[in-house]
Amino acid sequence: MTFRPAATDSTHEPTLRCWVESAHRHPDFPIQNLPLGVFVPPGGGVPRGGIAIGDRILDLAVALSGGLLYGLAADAARAASGPTLNPLLALGPAPRRALREQVSSLLQVAGEQSGHARSLGDRLVPDAKECSLLLPAAIGDYTDFYAGIHHAVNVGRLFRPDNPLLPNYKYVPIGYHGRASSIRLSGTPLKRPSGQTKPPDADGPVFGPSRRLDIELEIGIWVGPGNALGNAVPISEAHDHIAGFCLLNDWSARDLQAWEYQPLGPFLAKNFMSTVSPWIITPEALAPFRVAQPARPEGDPRPLPYLWDETDQAAGAFDINLEVLLSSEKMREQGIAPMRISASNMRHLYWTAAQMLTHHASNGCNLQSGDLLGTGTISGPTRDSMGSLLEATEGGKVPLVLPTAEKRTFLENGDEIILRGSAARDGFVPIGFGDCRGSVVP
Repeated sequence: MTFRPAATDSTHEPTLRCWVESAHRHPDFPIQNLPLGVFVPPGGGVPRGGIAIGDRILDLAVALSGGLLYGLAADAARAASGPTLNPLLALGPAPRRALREQVSSLLQVAGEQSGHARSLGDRLVPDAKECSLLLPAAIGDYTDFYAGIHHAVNVGRLFRPDNPLLPNYKYVPIGYHGRASSIRLSGTPLKRPSGQTKPPDADGPVFGPSRRLDIELEIGIWVGPGNALGNAVPISEAHDHIAGFCLLNDWSARDLQAWEYQPLGPFLAKNFMSTVSPWIITPEALAPFRVAQPARPEGDPRPLPYLWDETDQAAGAFDINLEVLLSSEKMREQGIAPMRISASNMRHLYWTAAQMLTHHASNGCNLQSGDLLGTGTISGPTRDSMGSLLEATEGGKVPLVLPTAEKRTFLENGDEIILRGSAARDGFVPIGFGDCRGSVVP
């Protein structure tokens, strides 16, 4: 089977009418989405949890104090009352689903208590433009995987033309531990990193700004309930440990990486900053867009038993369209819209989110609520679907040409990168992730 019909419910109905009018024209946040985030209300105040709806944010603290939530949904709102959503993520699926169901009802034109909700006006749903968004969770640990097989093959081919994939790739979800402290919210400028590089014609390394600054198009996976140290997470239970998804740009300095990565892998080339979109798109919102994990090519090994689950294979992947846009300083000066440089899809991952999480905990590693996992660069099979400039320009040999006739092999100062994600399926309302933006400064 491709989809699990039971995974969708009344909150996904395309006929739902929301009294927040902008929800019907917003490309990302209709009433069928209801993503979770943290914001500061207009005029300042205490950061608290909220839900994006159109161009507004539903204030969970106001909904709770106004008596609009009860039972498990009230428990979820109380857990989201502080400056991070970690306590809410830790509660697991049941309270999160209850919150979704009750908030959906509150926001429906004919929903239960919708009259009371509407009477609260801007106190309940302030304008998002007047609010400040924050990271949705305190990220204790960050692990970046390498699950995009087209990316792995493309990059491997640049360095090992005859043997692009190492033998372990199709057996093990490869990953490395990144730097949680340098993860920043969409819109945060990226200061060009400096480090050691070794030019091909030099006898030794030099220190200076990276000249091969790159992007990586990824999905971030937010960990929900954690696991105790020493206790693995069976793959049949892995989805209950996933609280949601976001967009992730894992900025990379390729010249630093080329010099430092052996023998222990990524270090300073990766940890100077990673950018995430501000909203957690829940598994419930993405239920209509679950798909079967693509069948492995003939001859590829079957995953070991601890990484294999029939249900996960049948509906553990996601049909999420992804794109990368680039805007140069000159393009903005001339009023030229950002140029799309890549269009990919989350279906191109070789490993599912559940397989990545299960493998991470298989040795007893204790994941914690609010930890972030990156999928690795999600490239497709064609040149226009490559999720990094390293691939798209063949290591800098074939530059991209912008509408201003500027050329790019890697990022220049003043360039802005925008990641976008959206999901669509016949019979359902499309939903999106919100932008993940970052501009390069000297």
